[in-house]
Amino acid sequence: MKKYIIVLLISSFSFAQNTGRNLVWEENFDDKILNEKNWNYELGDGCPNCGWGNNERQLYTSKNHNLEKSQLVITAKKEGDIYTSTRLTTKGKKEFQYGRFEARAKLPVGQGIWPAFWMLGSNISEVGWPKCGEIDILEYVGKEPNMVFTSLHTQDSHGNTINTKKTRIDTIEEGFHIYAVEWTKDKMDFYVDDNLVYTFQPENKTEAIWPFNQPFYLIVNMAIGGNFGGPEVDDAIFPQDFILDYIRVYQ
Repeated sequence: MKKYIIVLLISSFSFAQNTGRNLVWEENFDDKILNEKNWNYELGDGCPNCGWGNNERQLYTSKNHNLEKSQLVITAKKEGDIYTSTRLTTKGKKEFQYGRFEARAKLPVGQGIWPAFWMLGSNISEVGWPKCGEIDILEYVGKEPNMVFTSLHTQDSHGNTINTKKTRIDTIEEGFHIYAVEWTKDKMDFYVDDNLVYTFQPENKTEAIWPFNQPFYLIVNMAIGGNFGGPEVDDAIFPQDFILDYIRVYQ
């Protein structure tokens, strides 16, 4: 483990040196329990807009995760008729404007699974969604194997957004991969394992098209079913783990 941590530190230092950015925040999940100075639990089924607005099946709890071997393990379960999972945010605790945001993660698999690493505008409580903006660095749905989705939702383009890219990566379910966005005042570049997969750079940056000139917070979750992940769910796949090795922010 010590050798592994040293390698990670060298890798972070090398990236910062090569890009001129500084590592401003990282979460390595080294503690025995989740650090609530950084993270919030979002609980329940999302009512009154049930299913968190996407008709998802899961009930989010504070129990469907563990910290194991310096990794965050989110576990989706089905117990009786109830599906459970975990959803974590850094809202009000760790919020950032511009930079590179990356996570090293291993995906769950199976029909109905919908893990994600994403961001929402910190003003969501004031202006609502989609006006606050949404940055989807990683979305994966088990019904479409070997595919990774990177998307942006704005007032101009939301729901079934046109600002999106679906990338086929035949080995994406095997082992860990790095998912990242590099966000500047001009554009968004999305990467998988340092391969550029999508760029969003609109010329006309109105508030409706480009709400990305303000702080955003991070979200990690695993949904089940819903408009995007479902509608069908294969109950035989459970339990399924979404594993995050680290999250880093460079500016």
